[in-house]
This record gives sequence, structure tokens and C-alpha cells, in this order.
Amino acid sequence: MSGEAGVSEPARPHTRRNVELGLLLFVVVILTVFAAVVEGNAAGEVTSHFWVQPAMLAGIFGVGHVAVRFLAPYADPVILPAVALINGLGVMFLRRLDLAGVKAPQRANLDVFVGDGFRQLGWTAAAVIGAAVLLAIVRDHRSLSRYAYTLGLTGIVLVLIPAVLPAKYSAINGAKLWIKLPGFTIQPGEFAKILLLVFFAYYLVRKREVLSLASKRFLGIDFPRGRDLGPVVLVWLMSLMVLVFEKDLGTSLMYFGLFVVTLYVATERVSWLIIGLGLFLGGAFLAYFLGKSVGGPFLNFSERATTWLDPFGDADDKGYQLVQSLLGLGTGGLTGTGPGAGQPNKVPEVRTDFIFSGLGEEIGLFGLTALLVVYVLLVTRGLRAAINVRDSFGKLFAGGLSFTLGLQVFVIVGGISQLIPLTGQTTPFLSAGGSSLVANWLLIGLLLRISDAGRRPAGGAPAIGLGGIATGGGGGAPVQIKEMPTEVVR
Repeated sequence: MSGEAGVSEPARPHTRRNVELGLLLFVVVILTVFAAVVEGNAAGEVTSHFWVQPAMLAGIFGVGHVAVRFLAPYADPVILPAVALINGLGVMFLRRLDLAGVKAPQRANLDVFVGDGFRQLGWTAAAVIGAAVLLAIVRDHRSLSRYAYTLGLTGIVLVLIPAVLPAKYSAINGAKLWIKLPGFTIQPGEFAKILLLVFFAYYLVRKREVLSLASKRFLGIDFPRGRDLGPVVLVWLMSLMVLVFEKDLGTSLMYFGLFVVTLYVATERVSWLIIGLGLFLGGAFLAYFLGKSVGGPFLNFSERATTWLDPFGDADDKGYQLVQSLLGLGTGGLTGTGPGAGQPNKVPEVRTDFIFSGLGEEIGLFGLTALLVVYVLLVTRGLRAAINVRDSFGKLFAGGLSFTLGLQVFVIVGGISQLIPLTGQTTPFLSAGGSSLVANWLLIGLLLRISDAGRRPAGGAPAIGLGGIATGGGGGAPVQIKEMPTEVVR
């Protein structure tokens, strides 16, 4: 169509929401088929109610789709379906474990509204609604930088709460990561990682020029000045405190890794990765040898490291979990025994820490590889959102959020396959547990918000770029504007 001046009107940009809807429908088909095969193998028949939980998941993810369609219409159309597939498979596998918990003749009559599967479905509904509410409240990701110091302090408090609580209120399987309340537990560290990422991104945007300065060049790599190592050493000491007092390697690695990788993204200096890796490995070795010689708060980590080095040396006690995990993965082979046809309940903690092992027995190496590809796709889409967004804070924040997901998957998969010591982390979106699921869906909500800002065409809200330069949604001439007011610490 042409206007009065004969100039063609610009085509309305595509939001790709229909692509997202089509992918979600495909996910629902996969989950429905998976549920039918599970019942056929585990219960001996496909019951008339096998479709109920997949249908409920379809409704929940449909609510998420509608929220994204109206609140973040230009967000990446692949992020939501990828998360829905992983989350849905987690619910379906927990339902499969519920079936394994009853005698074979009774499985066909097991109510779909009971058990861990249905409980996880309820947490999924709460998590998706939470992500939708977050999208409604945070209409501009840059607004979070106003409260960077407050959010960072809150994150540190959340990390420290389990450490200072008595073990009976915070310890599960030796790790002090929880707050035990009547009827349920909360893992505050899952929410702390997002709050700390806001502070890391805000701090590094303002300090990146100083932290980029080089002091000496060694083997072709520029290393920072000694006086600029303070922030890294401080976060390193905090991660060691988590390792010692909360007795958890995975959480310690996650916090320190987040800061170092975000620092690398901000400065583009490989030396920070080398320094960070050296500090963490040095701290881990120190904790191991202190645990061997002194014991005390270092003993738990030392025992885990010893089990990792030789799990079959004490296969009936300390190495039992890892041995059963390896046996489960080995039993699955390349193609697996089939959904519902294995014995995943023989793996300890299969609903949480070792769900990847239990699932691997039934879908095999090929199935696990496909699942890991979905995780990789999710991380790369998050990194693409970081590349597309135009402001430095958004780039660092989205990069940190994406790396968080990737690091969590690496830590848990590395632990159950004996690549690294067991950590006690839960597999994102897959394992049973409300805290992890809700926190990770909030993380996805923030990625969708940043992706929407990066993909929004010209004419949208301006985005603050480097040095306070603002551009329109799709580019155009830069316009000098004032920086967003930020919190001042005196």
C-alpha cells in the first residue's frame, strides 16, 4: 500500500510469536507420546488418563506464551519452547518414578493428581506465573541497575543464611544449602545467584576500563595490575566460605565462576579466566588437603573428593550414590531401555541430584545427547540476546544469566558422570524441587525481557548504550541522554 506521497509504508516487523506457538504444540506432542510410552511400559497398558498431565502442562505453557505475546512480543521464539520441553520431561519422568514406587498391578490405577510428578506440575504453574509477573513488573531490564547494591547485599544475605543456621534447620546430605520450614524447604542460593548477577553486571560496567588495564605481558597474554585483583580475591574468599561453611562445591564454583566469566565478558581479557581458574583450583586443593590433615569444616569436601577419585573403593557406603549413577548410565547404553522400562529407582536421590542418571538409563546416550543439545540451544539463545541488546548492563547481565544455566548443567552432569566431584546441585528445570524451578523460570523471564529489548525494531523505547549513548530500538543516530539514575552508596 502507498501513502498520499506515494511512499510505501514499512512492513510491520514479525514478532515470531506464531513460531513460538508452533514449537510449543510440538513440545506438547512429544510430552504426550512420552507419557503414553511410560504408562505402556511401566503399567502394562496405556490408561485413559495418560494425557491429563501433558494437557495440564499444555495449559500452563499456554499461559506463558500468552504472557510473552503481550509483555515481550519481540523476544526470541525458541527460549520458551526449549524450557517447556525440559521442564515437561522432568514432570513426566517424575510421574514415571511415582509409578515405579507402587506395585506393578496397582500402577494402572495410580491417580494422576498425587505424587512428585503432580507436585512438580504445581511448582511449574507457580514458576511460569512468577515469570509472567516478573515480565509485567520489569518492563525495562535497565531499571534493575538502580537497585544493584541493594540486590547484591540481599543476595549475599541469602547465601549466608543457611551457613549460620543450625544444621538441623539447613543441612541435607551434608550440605547446608536449605532453610527447612514446616512442610517444605527453600534453597535461597537459587535466588541469590540472580541478585548477585545484577550487582556483578552493574559493577563491571562501571569498572571495566580500570579492570582492562594491563600490567605485564606473559606468554602473549596481558595480565592485570596487582591492585586491580581486589574484587576477584574478595569473591574468591566468599566462594571459599561457601565451600567451607555450606560444604558445597557446586554452589561455590557457580558464584565464583559467574563473577570471573562476567569479568571476562566485560574486559575481554583471557588473563582473568586464567587467574580465576588458578584461584579456584588452588582453593579446592587447599580445602582437600586441610580436610585430610585437619578435618573440621573441610572434612566433607575432602570425603567427596576421595569418593570422586575412587568411588568403587567404598561402593557400599560413601561411593554408593556415584557407583549406582554410573551403573544406571551404563545400563542405558546408546539407546536406553525405553521410557518406563528401566529401574531408575535403584539410583539414590534420582528425583533430585541424580535425575539425569535415571533418565539416561531409559533414553540412553542418544536421548541424553539430544537433551543436552536443547540445553546448549537455550544457552546460545541467551548469549544471542546478550549480543543483540544495545546497553552494556544488559549484555553482561544476559551473558551471566546464560552462563549460569550452562554452568549448572556442567556441574551436575560432570558430577554424576565422575568428571568432577559430586556437588549436590539440581539439574535446571528437570529435577524435583520448587526453589530451583521457580528461580530458573525467573531467570528465563529476565532473558526474555532482554531478548525483547534487543530484537525490538526501530521506533521502540530507546536503549542506553556504552557511555550513556542511546539508540532507538533498531538503530539510528545516537542521541546523548543522561544515564539512568543509580543507587549511591556512601
